[in-house]
Amino acid sequence: MNAFTAGWPIMAAEAGISPAQPNPPESPAALPSSPQVVTDLVIRARNGDKLAWDAFVERYAPLIWSICRRYRVGGADADNVGQSVWVHLVDQLDELRDPAALPGWLATTTRRECVRVLRAARGPDTAGQVPHAENIPEEQVVTAEQELLVAEHHAALREAFMELPQCCQRLMVLLTEDPPVPPTEISARLGIAVGSIGPSRVRCLDKLRRHPAIAALISDEASVADENGWPGSAR
Repeated sequence: MNAFTAGWPIMAAEAGISPAQPNPPESPAALPSSPQVVTDLVIRARNGDKLAWDAFVERYAPLIWSICRRYRVGGADADNVGQSVWVHLVDQLDELRDPAALPGWLATTTRRECVRVLRAARGPDTAGQVPHAENIPEEQVVTAEQELLVAEHHAALREAFMELPQCCQRLMVLLTEDPPVPPTEISARLGIAVGSIGPSRVRCLDKLRRHPAIAALISDEASVADENGWPGSAR
């Protein structure tokens, strides 16, 4: 999937979702998210769906690691923080009143676990040197939330991409390679006429946009952009 990973920003833009907000809002609460996708994952996880738990890890692990980096927690300590956060989630998932609030819950829990790990490592005499979870500068929280947004978009796009027909997957990968693949080469590799590449691309992108994960992101971005007066909302 290296080709997909390299080309996903182009694919995301063509599908109608933005890899990141070009003008970040001041508050993490104002950042666009995908509450319906999160809610669906929470419901499935509560019912014991292993794939939903795998999706949690793929979608939110970047947020956990980014917060660890801001606390300068790395290596085995970062692994311990991540493990503790997921254990807490298993214990608390049924108590989560608002499933869409899960990203914020994970961020808060991760910060508290980082503080716990740092205090344990430095001893009681250095407690004052360890920042409280609530005292992380706002701009760092925004950066972590932006990284989460990118990770969510990537996960949603990959999920939608993997459900495309093989012919669409191959075409989209070739169309997003860098440097660009000449149309004649695409034609030869896929066994289609050069004149069919454009119409096939349109059909494949339409399938991508109609996938529930992508449709939810487009809808959420458009709603949040309209509410906050951001230009260029996804349509």
